[in-house]
Amino acid sequence: MIGISADFDPVHKGHEKLIAKAKEIGNEHGDKVAIYLNKDYSANHAPFFTPYESRKEMALKLGADKVIPVEGLHHRLTLSYSVPIRIAMMIENGVVDYVDASNVTKTKIENYSKKFVNQGIFIGIDRNLPSRNVIRWFAVNEFLKKKYNKNMTFHIIPELKIEDKISGRNIRNRIIQNNMEIPENIKELLPKSTIKILEREIKKNNINGVRNWKNILHKLNSYSRPHLMKIAYLNGNLINEILKRRLHHDFESVWATFRRGNYGPVLTRLAISSLQENVEKEEVLKLIRTYENKGVIPSEQSIDKVIGRAWYVASENQKGISATEANNNFKMNKIKVDNHPLNITAGLNLTNFESEKIKKNMDDLKTEIYIDANGKISCQIKKDKFKIKTKLKLPKNEVTYLRYLIDSHFIPIKAKLIKKDKNFRISIKISNN
Repeated sequence: MIGISADFDPVHKGHEKLIAKAKEIGNEHGDKVAIYLNKDYSANHAPFFTPYESRKEMALKLGADKVIPVEGLHHRLTLSYSVPIRIAMMIENGVVDYVDASNVTKTKIENYSKKFVNQGIFIGIDRNLPSRNVIRWFAVNEFLKKKYNKNMTFHIIPELKIEDKISGRNIRNRIIQNNMEIPENIKELLPKSTIKILEREIKKNNINGVRNWKNILHKLNSYSRPHLMKIAYLNGNLINEILKRRLHHDFESVWATFRRGNYGPVLTRLAISSLQENVEKEEVLKLIRTYENKGVIPSEQSIDKVIGRAWYVASENQKGISATEANNNFKMNKIKVDNHPLNITAGLNLTNFESEKIKKNMDDLKTEIYIDANGKISCQIKKDKFKIKTKLKLPKNEVTYLRYLIDSHFIPIKAKLIKKDKNFRISIKISNN
């Protein structure tokens, strides 16, 4: 089988060239062409402009033999995790040849990818690298050869240019700007079958899928700190920015808040998608762990590595080594950490009145960890209208360790109120499965 993985939003003449090349290879070997089409969210973590069924029809009209939906990944995972899953799916389905487009030669892509294959990690690929996404796919494909004892043969064709590189984003924006009519200069970039399907869907008002901003704004304006802390891809600094700028009125104010939280466009889209779909850290962790156990996720990106790195960096900080230097050392030297704690006990700052209240309600109290407005690790102890908020007492290295994990996007931190030596403590559990 010949495979292409895509958004196709909408299918343009560059995509038509991909399908034509796949058909050419397929005809040589008697193989079918399969499009692995992202269904619910795009690879860039955004809702689709063109409905899935319409994009599927566009691909089939241009000669694809079948379209296989890919869903449930792009509102839960970054590309460094979703790409291994997608490639594994294709290899397991019998895809032997893969077609993609780039203006970088296959030899150069192979050379660029060697670094990441050798490191066994696909996080943090330099955004300045040409054809960065193709390099990631090539590198992951090489990595998975160890698991399957085979991988896909890559075929790279030049990106199609008509005056400039054809961009799906530009096509979508120009249609929106033209009052949902396809401008004549945009029609030149689209196959006739795409134009026909697109115009039909525009007429039916089925086009330009948008986020549920009412739902998103409600959550941003009403969720408590502890509740926001549970959502994947929302870190402590961002949550402080969200609370500082309530009430959010529109998507521009939301994007501005995420920028102030030092989120780039891709991470912003992923975090907003996770928020809309109520994706919690625990859900992401379990998904990653599932594919880890199948041997699809590189060990250097494993849950244990994420937790081990946090402990290593915290320990190195205690020696006066910067987080950047410690991170680089951990990554380059593939340092193994076995002594990272998964359970920590923290002290509390309680008044006598609060201690008495807790004593009377001990069995019914709910405890949650969060980052307070001053950036300190704190906890909320709550039952109905009774609520106590207090900073945690922890050694410096454990504070740094926990903060790294809290900001890791998908490591859940659970807390439980306990009594120890006649005093109340918080038992903190770092979830790793």
